[in-house]
Amino acid sequence: MQRRPLLMLCPLWIVGSPARAQLREGDAALGVRAALERGALAAVAQLGRSGGFLDHPTLKIELPGGLQKAAKLLRATGQGRRVDELVTAMNRAAEQAVPEAKTVLVQTVKSLSVEDALQLVKGSGDDAVTRFFEGKTRAALTERFAPIVTKATERQKLAEKYNAVAGKAAGLGLVKDEDSNIQGYVTRKALDGLYWMIGAEEKKIRQDPVATGSAILKKVFGL
Repeated sequence: MQRRPLLMLCPLWIVGSPARAQLREGDAALGVRAALERGALAAVAQLGRSGGFLDHPTLKIELPGGLQKAAKLLRATGQGRRVDELVTAMNRAAEQAVPEAKTVLVQTVKSLSVEDALQLVKGSGDDAVTRFFEGKTRAALTERFAPIVTKATERQKLAEKYNAVAGKAAGLGLVKDEDSNIQGYVTRKALDGLYWMIGAEEKKIRQDPVATGSAILKKVFGL
């Protein structure tokens, strides 16, 4: 297959000025890969530990909205400890699953094409790289997370009651179908948290690439 000229391959914003013309295809690929790997490893390290989800002010996994009233009722009848145990179990399950993401994320980084890299450097929004990353890895990570989450939540007897109550609530439209099974719910929330964290790292890189201490990140995202 005939290779397209670099001028056609590169977005206009890269070749539109002498300074940006210096950003080569290889540099763009190296920069995006470095940003992805930095964000992925940081997210796994922060979330894949005890308290990574449970103690996080934003990413802590709570019961879905439709079950909050049931939780309040349990607390009112002196069973708040059981609710807390279930919430803790959900977050611990997510923390145990996250380290499984490392291999898939790193492999995806290495397989990133030059064309994708060039488009991602240009990408609209400060989380374009993360959104692309999620599209490439979410299905595979769901398969990896699900059995770990299932094993962790099955230790909680209240998990069975969650599924029973949530199933009925879903039938009444009080809970989303995707939230009616605790294993599926926790798996999804764990992945949401993982990509949220990767996105936060990407935003930091784009806003202040110099602070990363990486020459290639400064060159690619500092233009």
